[in-house]
Amino acid sequence: MLVRDRFFIGGEWVAPSGSETIEVHNAGTGEVMGRVPAGTEKDVAAAVSAARAAFAKWSETPPAARAEFLDKISAALKARADELARTIAQEVGMPLKMASRIQAGLPIANFANYAKLVKDFVFEQRVGNSLVVREPVGVVGAITPWNYPLHQIALKVAPALAAGCTVVLKPSEVAPFNAFILAEAAESAGLPKGVLNVVTGYGATAGEALVKHPGVDMISFTGSTRAGKRISELAAQTVKRVALELGGKSASVILDDADLATAVKGTLNGCYLNSGQTCTALTRMLVPEKLYPEATRIAAEVAKGFTVGDPLAEGTRLGPLTSKAQLERVRNYIEKGIAEGAELVAGGAEAPEGVPAGGYYVRPTVFGKVRNDMTIAQEEIFGPVLSIIAYRDEEDAVRIANDSPYGLAGAVWSKDEARAQRVARRIRAGQVDVNGGAFNMNAPFGGFKQSGHGREAGVYGLEEFLEYKSLQLKG
Repeated sequence: MLVRDRFFIGGEWVAPSGSETIEVHNAGTGEVMGRVPAGTEKDVAAAVSAARAAFAKWSETPPAARAEFLDKISAALKARADELARTIAQEVGMPLKMASRIQAGLPIANFANYAKLVKDFVFEQRVGNSLVVREPVGVVGAITPWNYPLHQIALKVAPALAAGCTVVLKPSEVAPFNAFILAEAAESAGLPKGVLNVVTGYGATAGEALVKHPGVDMISFTGSTRAGKRISELAAQTVKRVALELGGKSASVILDDADLATAVKGTLNGCYLNSGQTCTALTRMLVPEKLYPEATRIAAEVAKGFTVGDPLAEGTRLGPLTSKAQLERVRNYIEKGIAEGAELVAGGAEAPEGVPAGGYYVRPTVFGKVRNDMTIAQEEIFGPVLSIIAYRDEEDAVRIANDSPYGLAGAVWSKDEARAQRVARRIRAGQVDVNGGAFNMNAPFGGFKQSGHGREAGVYGLEEFLEYKSLQLKG
């Protein structure tokens, strides 16, 4: 049983103002794995006050010195990599081997990467008679999700600290324990008091208190589009800067000259990563009408290879969903897909066989004969559910891909690289994989339309936390 009963505020472990706690469940068993405090408006105010007090000195700390702290945090996290992977595998449900590489490995790499980037970043530039300088935006409120909990924290905290901002972090109450490990890493690194503060709690209380607080200069949020809209409304009252990374319904466009087996397999891998609990998941697979029967057959076979099981067990390729609420949500979408006339090609709403009792397991599911106006093609399911949509020609494929309120990611497959890039340029999304191109931690990450605004990762993520100032010089 993991029990955390203190917040990290002002460099100290501080008792919460209230007595309410939040139970955290093991995704693989459904059992309570621990508890964290439910923060109140008073706790958030204390954290903001600490961040505000630390801002002036931290913002004046040379970038090279800030980089040293980021390197030390990265090293402290690396020393606890196994613990992080195991903790997040239980919180979220991602298989342990994959969690080691992604859930622990990426955050460790990002803290080190921002240490490197900030050393080379140009903070001021002469433009005519002006000296244009980049300054930290101020106190940042970071509100993060449960699906890639520490990775999403790192993509906000690391660049914000590198930029010279101080941070109040409100991690997801569904997967919070990794945030406490980060706070301990920051403490062991000697990060000055108040530069990073961590308060756990529910979005409707602690989250909204952070967004509304006049002492917060910027909110960086990753989560649902519905919550992003609410944050935008609240933040507007104090004219805060807001960066949002929201939902997605990404299309994988398989062109008629693609290697069909490779493209279908790559699409399912992109759809089922983290049990489909990925904002960039390739949940719509667009195939030419003439290739639809073969693509559907391949997809059904590939889906069978995703062994469902305990995330800590060897051989598991598809772990559980993160919560009971998520399990019910995904099963409801599967039932709705059947009710609306889609063909169930693989999987279904029934519980998989041979999985631990009480865990939040769902079958890897494939729907065929999906129209793009169906619910399962328009709404973000956040589970291992693929929709196969047939298209007439290239123009029709682009139209279907863009016929979505979202624009976070996508993919294009073709043996003709130039053709694939041409189609990728026409897809209105923040990042498009071409023939299975790998994730790049230095490329900008973010969306179009209702997938949000602002960019994370690389130097683009650093720039989000900086303001421009012009010094008009005489002579």
